Amino acid sequence: MGLIRLEFRVEDGRIGVMHGTVASTPTKNKPKLLDQVRDAIRVKHYSIRTEQAYVDWIKRFILFHAKRHPKEMAEEEVAQFLTYLARKLDVAPSTQNQALSALLFLYKEVLKHEIGWLEKVERAKKPPKLPVVLSRAEVKQIFAHLKGGSKLMAGLLYGSGLRLMECVRLRVKDIDFALGQITVRDAKGGKDRITMLPLNLAEPLRRHLLRVKAQHEQDLEDGFGSVHLPFALSRKFPNAAREWAWQCVFPSSRISLDPRSGKKQRHHIAEGILQSALKTAVHASGIVNEPTVTVCVIPLLLTCCNVATTFARSRSYLATKM
Repeated sequence: MGLIRLEFRVEDGRIGVMHGTVASTPTKNKPKLLDQVRDAIRVKHYSIRTEQAYVDWIKRFILFHAKRHPKEMAEEEVAQFLTYLARKLDVAPSTQNQALSALLFLYKEVLKHEIGWLEKVERAKKPPKLPVVLSRAEVKQIFAHLKGGSKLMAGLLYGSGLRLMECVRLRVKDIDFALGQITVRDAKGGKDRITMLPLNLAEPLRRHLLRVKAQHEQDLEDGFGSVHLPFALSRKFPNAAREWAWQCVFPSSRISLDPRSGKKQRHHIAEGILQSALKTAVHASGIVNEPTVTVCVIPLLLTCCNVATTFARSRSYLATKM
């Protein structure tokens, strides 16, 4: 607490002194390290999954070195931690590189540390692997064992080329039945793109949205009905979070707390539901290969490549005849 001496003049010209103390304004405590990490991540608009992963790796790094502060550590400690992950825990190269990326972010963006030595730390090399490609007959077998929302989501992945998280994050306003297209917002690299809406999925998707809308109207009656909005749209448009156009196409079956705002909202469906349903369908169909959700996108990509190749060959043939 700071002490301030106050002087003043009295009637006979003497200088008087006021005895007492005046407390100086206390300085705000500096945020904890992990809170600084979260703030730096949110300033850069990284996803909440990236935030959770980075914070978790930084925690594990600190605990591995007996709770020493990262400012006291450098290349040797980082290398020891990465070696421990590779040798003792036998993690995949992608996991090891994710841990290194988290530590790079910590030292460069939060601690403002000179990272010349970090660039010398060797990254694990991920060996190339061939993807699992299913035939059309195998895809039909798998779809025969899917039902409900999982079948509709898998159909969008297969027919529209959506990634898993792009599918579960779809909003109602992103579906355009008139033009037969889907707008993918904030996709990989933060870019938007437009893809096709398969004609055979248009009617099932309409019926699905009718059920979702009925659920949304019930949520509104119960005092809920809001959904998470990106960036500061909730402040710019206060009522948008409750509007039908902003609702998720594939909402969760229950209302949950938003991890950042703490509000009770209906989030999108968990991606693990489709992954589990696909795995069950693969086993039921008797297919030996173990495809992932990404495999659903590959047939569309191959079809597009075949169409592009055929078009190029036709153009080359016509050019030689003219």
